[in-house]
Amino acid sequence: MSGPGIQVRPALPSDLEAIARVQAESPEAVAWDPRECLHWICAVAANGDTVVGFLVARQLAADEREILNLAVAPAHRRQGVATTLLDTFLAGWKGTTWLEVRESNLGAQEFYRRYGFRYTGRRREYYQDTREDAAVFSLQTG
Repeated sequence: MSGPGIQVRPALPSDLEAIARVQAESPEAVAWDPRECLHWICAVAANGDTVVGFLVARQLAADEREILNLAVAPAHRRQGVATTLLDTFLAGWKGTTWLEVRESNLGAQEFYRRYGFRYTGRRREYYQDTREDAAVFSLQTG
């Protein structure tokens, strides 16, 4: 699937440097060793040859998945990149999708709410780097 000038494809080992760059430019996102991304469902959004965002998720059960990380390079935000990544990930999915967002990341919370995710609770001191609470959201599709 693609948005304006954006192509979404599975991440490759050659994308790890770009994923690390996007992650470093997105301190509000979860910071992992980028090599971990390839152990899960991982897609990148590319504008030509440049990776401008990524989504990492995992399958929890037959009808449940969790988005572990979604980040877009600051220069490419508010251009449909996150929506294109999410649309691609959810295309044809029937079940529940879960995610956590830093309580301070109001922009991301608003994005997910507009998409149809519902706030379902809080995880106290969820983020190890700051001990910040996480807002938990879910979306039922299909």
